[in-house]
Amino acid sequence: MGKNLTLMGDALWKRLQLLVSLLSVLLVLALLAAGAVWWRIRASLPPLDGTLPLPGLAAEVKIERDALGVPTITGANRLDVARASGYLHAQDRFFQMDLTRRSGAGELAELFGPAALAFDQGRRLHGFRPLAGRVLAQLPTAHRALLEAYTAGVNAGLAALPRTPWEYTVLRTDPRPWQPEDCLLVVYAMWLDLQDTTGDDERSRLALRETLGSEAAHFFAPPGTAWDSALDGSTLDPAPLPRLQLRPPEENSAAPVPLAPPAPKPGSNSFALAGEHTSSGVPLVANDMHLDHRLPHAWYRAVLKWPGPDGTVHRLVGVTLPGVPILVAGSNGRVAWGFTNAYTDTADVIVVETDPIAQVFYRTAAGQKEITGRNETITVKGAAPVDFKVRLTEWGPVFGRDADGNLLVLRWTAHDAGSLNLEFAAMETAAGTAEALAIARRTCLPNQNLIVADTAGGMAWTILGRHPRRIGYDGRYPVSWGYGDRRWDGWLAPEETPVVRDPADGLLWTANQRLVGGEAYEKLGDGGYDNGARGAQIRDGLRALVASGKKAGPADLLALQLDDRALFLERWQQLLLGVLDDAAIQERGSRADLRDAVRAWNGRASTDSAAFRLVHAWRWRVAEHVFAPYHAQARTEDPGFNPEHFQLEHALWQLVSERPPHLLNPAYSSWPALLLQAADEVLAESDRAGLSPDKWTWGAHNRLKMRHPFSRLLPAWIGRFLDMPADPLPGATEMPRVQTPEHGASERLVVSPGREEEGLFHMPGGQSGNPASPFYRAGHEAWVKGDPTPLLPGPTKHTLVLQP
Repeated sequence: MGKNLTLMGDALWKRLQLLVSLLSVLLVLALLAAGAVWWRIRASLPPLDGTLPLPGLAAEVKIERDALGVPTITGANRLDVARASGYLHAQDRFFQMDLTRRSGAGELAELFGPAALAFDQGRRLHGFRPLAGRVLAQLPTAHRALLEAYTAGVNAGLAALPRTPWEYTVLRTDPRPWQPEDCLLVVYAMWLDLQDTTGDDERSRLALRETLGSEAAHFFAPPGTAWDSALDGSTLDPAPLPRLQLRPPEENSAAPVPLAPPAPKPGSNSFALAGEHTSSGVPLVANDMHLDHRLPHAWYRAVLKWPGPDGTVHRLVGVTLPGVPILVAGSNGRVAWGFTNAYTDTADVIVVETDPIAQVFYRTAAGQKEITGRNETITVKGAAPVDFKVRLTEWGPVFGRDADGNLLVLRWTAHDAGSLNLEFAAMETAAGTAEALAIARRTCLPNQNLIVADTAGGMAWTILGRHPRRIGYDGRYPVSWGYGDRRWDGWLAPEETPVVRDPADGLLWTANQRLVGGEAYEKLGDGGYDNGARGAQIRDGLRALVASGKKAGPADLLALQLDDRALFLERWQQLLLGVLDDAAIQERGSRADLRDAVRAWNGRASTDSAAFRLVHAWRWRVAEHVFAPYHAQARTEDPGFNPEHFQLEHALWQLVSERPPHLLNPAYSSWPALLLQAADEVLAESDRAGLSPDKWTWGAHNRLKMRHPFSRLLPAWIGRFLDMPADPLPGATEMPRVQTPEHGASERLVVSPGREEEGLFHMPGGQSGNPASPFYRAGHEAWVKGDPTPLLPGPTKHTLVLQP
């Protein structure tokens, strides 16, 4: 017996030894694979020191990097600085640049195969690749020279890398050289991200009007609300309760139609404080542009220096966009500026009436015309090329059909070659606000609010980009242009674009809200303005600073950017406490835990706040139930109905406050029943998470998801290495500190022109797009924590000299 046990023990030991050996081999192989991956990623890191050639330079260019990798580029002239900027962009961010130009052109399937085909087809609708060529051909010589110098620098920087960027090894392809028109495609890609190219808002408003009537459509999708915070103080009359009669409860027991919280729109905050209210006596400009979080990150910090013809040294400080040779936001030492998305109305849906027999013909004011086409061939990696035909009318491309089968056409300013130029490059040397406004008037770019201030104390707001002159309609609903009574009649003259200059109170603020009323508003239209609550909180924060008598510095404006007070939800918190009264608790005891958690309200969207998350979730559950019957009817008219960008708060609050019986969702016997049902659903959601309401914190939900596009394609351990940490973050959408897991401040900038050494800056991603670089995550932790960091680079750690 003992011998048998000994033999069994020996056999087991040998098996364990074999298993350990096998695991050791697997571990060694895994380490070798990891080492190979790491070596390949590191192999494409650029040199940071030394002397390298850059053909085409007029003179030597010096590049000094600090500990965060922020370069100061010093050249003999602007073209040399542009060439060196292209060189650095390519060395640090070429793959990002490649994805951006391909996104604008609809050429991603060439890299990613059939999975990107539908995306490319949607982008090819706009024809931006050939359009970029036409725009390039009509640019002034100086602007073409700027793009050509930058392009030469990009291709030289790419060629000078020890190995091509590592992403191309994963994709088993080679990078394609940069072309001057690719810089314009990068701008078009931003345009596509910033504006509505689907006509969803217009079509959804129409579906409401067709099913519920004009009065109800105005109520449920208003152009403004009581939260409006326009610069000119204008307000819009609130819509009254509509005279609708829903079916009685016994006739309708349908379940609520899901209504997801709206996805954040590309937005931003930008505001300014006059010198009379600042510690330096010079105006302060703050700008935090809100975009989706991606890796590599959107912006590339830089300081650009060169002497002017008179010997004056120009120094630009701020952010550039990889793929474009111009400073996007920052300061030139005399003028500082920042942007927010304007959301003026620059696109319309046109209903096209076709011949009932031969549907290749359509009605125009000049008679029947034939629908033409543009043939596109999409290269698809690993598959045959796909031919794609875009149907065209004289007004624009056909992109779908309405509920009656009529063709729908998109008329968009971006489709006109005259809507894009590089005039904004002159801002780099603008001497003051007056000159900056003149530059803004002749600039054609995606429509942006511009706030600008100068060293002499001037400050102003205006809007960049073209706006159509509408005849016969206001652009809020799709219309037919077939009779000539409704149309675009060219463009608004530059002097018709509104300007607010040197306001009496010394305050300017923009947060994607409606900024003007009256005739100016009618001309600019409504392209989906954001709720004015965020703008109002910034405005009131600036007013409080002034009222305190304190002379503000950069840290005070940074504090406004980081303001996570939940003022928008305060009344909802009070309403929820009223709903959770003693009778409600007696009916269901678990509601007491919810009430106790909501009572712990600290007034902020802080990571440790359960009350904020509970109130935030409850408001959307309430909205889901309140709007369900109305949105369901609209979907019968248009299955694509999407209320995502409607300003819902006015209608929602009026309904839950006044509780009109005739507008109650028929699935509920009373308004209190609806409100309690929403509360119970929030309780159930926290239960499913295995947490009591007081532990269901905002930080557990609002965790950063800032991912590299390859992190989902590669093994998980590599993916985690590519992504930013999933840190819990304060902030939400209806407050200055806009933050969701995948969207938020892409930079934070505070500066007084001429006092850049006092300026502050944050950025969520580092300078490099290479995960092996020490600059890949540099600065990220300060952005997460909101710690003040300098705008200007620190001491030089690396010096690279580029020679002709």
